[in-house]
Amino acid sequence: MSDSSPVLAADGRPLKASLNRALRRQKMRALLLIAPLLIFVLVTFIAPIADMLFRSVENDIVSNTLPRTVVALEDWDAASGVSPDEVVFTALAEDLAEAVSAKRHTQLGTRLNYELSGMSSLFRKTGRKVKRLDTEIPFKEQFLEIEEDWDDPEVWSTIKANSSRFTAGYFLNAVDLQLGPDGIEQRPENERIYVKLFGRTIFLSVTITLSCFLLGYPIAWILANLKARTANLLMILVLLPFWTSLLVRTSAWKVLLQQQGVINDTLVWLGIVADDNRLELINNATGTIIAMTHILLPFMILPLYSVMKTIPISYVRAAKSLGATDWTAFWRVYFPQSVPGIGAGAILVFILAIGYYITPALVGGTSGTFISNRIAYHISSSLNWGLGAALGAILLVLVLVLYALYDKIVGIDNVKLG
Repeated sequence: MSDSSPVLAADGRPLKASLNRALRRQKMRALLLIAPLLIFVLVTFIAPIADMLFRSVENDIVSNTLPRTVVALEDWDAASGVSPDEVVFTALAEDLAEAVSAKRHTQLGTRLNYELSGMSSLFRKTGRKVKRLDTEIPFKEQFLEIEEDWDDPEVWSTIKANSSRFTAGYFLNAVDLQLGPDGIEQRPENERIYVKLFGRTIFLSVTITLSCFLLGYPIAWILANLKARTANLLMILVLLPFWTSLLVRTSAWKVLLQQQGVINDTLVWLGIVADDNRLELINNATGTIIAMTHILLPFMILPLYSVMKTIPISYVRAAKSLGATDWTAFWRVYFPQSVPGIGAGAILVFILAIGYYITPALVGGTSGTFISNRIAYHISSSLNWGLGAALGAILLVLVLVLYALYDKIVGIDNVKLG
């Protein structure tokens, strides 16, 4: 055998090929082991996010319901200030007749009503009379007899602007913008709510995270430095909220925080506030911060406690023996070692807070609600799934951006749960 001949395995195959084959088998076995988890993640996490992103730009109802009208509107100048000609109305009559037979005109009206108020009633009213139209009489004249709004150029501008199968309109609406005849423009001032809600959500989530840190850090320190038996007993009190329904806990805060509630009654009895000047602690941002701090506090304490438990107390004693004061020993020795727990607790509380909607809905009133409350409203009540999906997508991107900033400033490698 020459020196250049390949080394063979016991089965006569080249050794390198046999090794590659064995490695492929190992990888396939490993893939099969994690396949159930991978499928679960795809079905319950990746697929819903992909569906949400698709719904935020999907807009085929206009083009599917009014195909002839969409084509006829291509030659109409929205900036002319006049309604389209007879050709467009003829196309509309044919499209609406088919849409009424298929019962799609109400869905179309609901979709366009998100863009221009009154469109839903316009299509419903016209749909009831479209089959009575006379082909011998100009369709434009008959449509104007049914409803004068058909002569409004804004109605036709809305139909034309939403005739594309994909739209950025939901995302524009989610940041208080709209697509007008002259391009992208701000929505009317009384309709600009979402940018304010996003800002409020971030501000209140950060405030709640800071509140949980200020309250949770001393509690975690005490738990970490007590005897095991006492610490375990107190830990039960920390975990007790997990054994109580979220709805029950939030409802309890409504009883405590209202103007005739326990807290105000106690403050009046102590003479801290006057009976006719009771504090407004509910149906505002204050109520949201108080209730959510209580609900999310255990999520801050547990990571802090698990990290603090691993910090040897001898380090602080050594610092004191070298002349450091109690504050210096804590700040220069103990606190830096607890930063991983702070990071884990802060990111956990913040991400949970930014997506909460039950508690803000019950105790937040009009000034303490989050953007998640509007997402829930559009998904379950107004059924404007496109706008709800766009708001959810923006919130997802916002969280990822904040997460990236957090990683750059603090470092995700410094986050530990124990």
